[in-house]
Amino acid sequence: MTEVNKTLYIPLFGKAQVSRKNIILHDKKAEEIWDKEAFPITGEAKSKWLTYFMAMRAKVFDDWTDSMLKRNKNALVLHIGCGLDSRCIRVKEKYTEWIDADFSDVLLQRKQYYEETANYHMAVIDASKADDIMKLPDSSEVIVILEGISMYLSDNELKALLSVLQKKYGIVRLLMDVYTEFGAKMSKYKNPINEVGVTKVYGVADIEQLIAGTKIKVRAEHSLTPDVLINELKGFDKSFFRTVYAGKMTGKIYRLYELETA
Repeated sequence: MTEVNKTLYIPLFGKAQVSRKNIILHDKKAEEIWDKEAFPITGEAKSKWLTYFMAMRAKVFDDWTDSMLKRNKNALVLHIGCGLDSRCIRVKEKYTEWIDADFSDVLLQRKQYYEETANYHMAVIDASKADDIMKLPDSSEVIVILEGISMYLSDNELKALLSVLQKKYGIVRLLMDVYTEFGAKMSKYKNPINEVGVTKVYGVADIEQLIAGTKIKVRAEHSLTPDVLINELKGFDKSFFRTVYAGKMTGKIYRLYELETA
C-alpha cells in the first residue's frame, strides 16, 4: 500500500477502540478487522483523544447518511475512499444500491472482510480521475460520502471531482470533511497521518470558490464533534476533549460541509 492508503488504519483503529468501550460508535466489524490486521499504530495516531474524534466523525457521517436515505430511498450511495470502513453495515436505513470505492490495493484487502451482494458492490476508482467516476453506475440521485479523502486531492482535483459528480448524476447530496489552508500547513508539522509517512495534504481556502461554476451549493456546515457525542465521555475525558478537540481552534483547522445540487 502507498503511504496515503495506509492512513485507513488510523480511523479503523479509532473505531475499533471506541466500539470496545461501548460508546459513541458501535462497530463490531472494525473490532474484527483490527484484531486480524493489527497494523502498527504509533505516536499521536494511537492517542485515545484521536480515537474519540475518529469515532465521532464516523458517527456524524453515519447519521447524515441515514437521514439522506430516509429522504431518498432510491438514491445510489457512493462512498469514495471507503478504506475498510463498515458504514454499509452500520447504517440503519435500507438502500437500493451502495458502492464502496477505493484504489485497487485497498479493495483487494477489503474483499477479505466484505462480500458483494445484489445491492452492495465495490468499485476500483481514483477520485482524481474523472473517467473513473463516469464509469460508475448511473442514477438520478446519489448520496456521496467523502470522509477523510478531500485533503489528499489538490484544489483542482477536488473541484474536478465535484464537477464530474454533478455531470454524472441528476441530484447530488454530499458530505465532505476538509482541512482549511491553515490546517493543511499545520499538518506538515503535527498530524497523526505523519506516523505512516504522509506529510503532504491540501486545504480548502474558500468553499464557495471551490464550487464556483458548478450547480453545487453549500446546504449546511456541520460539527464533527456534536455535544450529544461528547456527552458520552465522562469526567476529565469529557472536559478535555470538549476544550481541545471541539473548541474554536478546531474550526480553524478542520470543517465539515454538506453540499447539494441546486
